[in-house]
Amino acid sequence: MSLRPLTTIGFDADDTLWQNEQFYRLTERHFTALLADYAEGDHVSERLLEAEKRNLGHYGFGIKGFTLSMIETAIEITEGHVPAKTISRILDVGRELLAHPVETLPHVRETLEALTGNYLLVMITKGDLFDQERKLAQSGLGDLFDAVEIVSDKTAVTYRRIFSKVGDGPERAMMVGNSLKSDVVPAIAAGSYGVFVPHELTWVIEHVEEPREAPRFRKIDHLGELRGLIDNLR
Repeated sequence: MSLRPLTTIGFDADDTLWQNEQFYRLTERHFTALLADYAEGDHVSERLLEAEKRNLGHYGFGIKGFTLSMIETAIEITEGHVPAKTISRILDVGRELLAHPVETLPHVRETLEALTGNYLLVMITKGDLFDQERKLAQSGLGDLFDAVEIVSDKTAVTYRRIFSKVGDGPERAMMVGNSLKSDVVPAIAAGSYGVFVPHELTWVIEHVEEPREAPRFRKIDHLGELRGLIDNLR
């Protein structure tokens, strides 16, 4: 009797299970407006992105690092003359970002409910620990997962470790997410299936080419198509 090829399914959280990037974009618009007297909005956004890239190794992913990058950018653009009132407002918009409502994406709940019990489901996400825990609690999806892993980054090593601990190893696992760079490519490198679910807003840092030649690469338009994809693997 042959073993079922798939036993464990990992899901990204931000912009796969619920909306996230749209709130960052709104916060960035507020930030560029605060610095409108010093630079054009596009220039502020470019400098902010540069600061975010520089700071990933120091602060990791998430809202706190984003807020610190906004403050750093404001200091740089104003050549150290940013008013304390502006710094205070930047901190305010950062806290507002931490309090945004959780808006689950279409087909999420029914897909998870159909899969739970038949597969081991694990949420694998990176970002601020408290923020990700808050969003999971407010989403009402927590009881549908067998495990939750909040990690500093997503690499092939990360997926091998998690899928070996939670399931039957990466070869019998699948990772589903909206980021090719974080969710799909490293999962495939670990030996798992990588399922790309595009989102209309994805952080530019997460953009890479689709690994179309990889045998375990799959792409669907939305999570409602996931069950059919899984059935075709049997």
